[in-house]
Amino acid sequence: MDFPTTLLIAVGLSLDALAVSLCSGLALPNVSASQALRMASFFGGSQALMPVLGWLAGRGLVEHIARFDHWVAFGLLAAVGGKMLFEGLRRNSCETRPDPFRLGTLCVLALATSIDALAVGMSFSMLAMSIVLPVAIIGGVTFALSLGGVYVGRRFGDVLGNRVQAAGGVILVGIGVKILAEHLA
Repeated sequence: MDFPTTLLIAVGLSLDALAVSLCSGLALPNVSASQALRMASFFGGSQALMPVLGWLAGRGLVEHIARFDHWVAFGLLAAVGGKMLFEGLRRNSCETRPDPFRLGTLCVLALATSIDALAVGMSFSMLAMSIVLPVAIIGGVTFALSLGGVYVGRRFGDVLGNRVQAAGGVILVGIGVKILAEHLA
């Protein structure tokens, strides 16, 4: 597979992580550099790890995982997004915002946004491709877009106020619904 095609795959896989990063920066506008790097590292790392796991799993599991990967991604995104929506709607302006940069939340979000990369890794295995370069590109692109997303979100967080948490939740649920609809169609 050529570099431009691999780059397009990487960008496509990283868009969910970018959306979550934007929402996270919006939800917590006082994000430190270490928090932004932590989120980008989790997202880039999970997007790099999942194709490797898919590649290692190989041909035998493709049909089994393809049947439920969309449900897992939908469930995780709906749970996190629903919680963000609920907290965004019930919170008054004096309360502190929940921290989307906490370890547990980051793990769930990283997993939810990288499930599709598992299937991509399996397809690389079926094509008898080397996984090294695609994984480096996928992880690097996701890291860069996620890092930028946090900072863009942070920039506009103060302007948008408390409603951003609820909007972020709607976006995450929407991403989950989109994944589910694409796989069920």
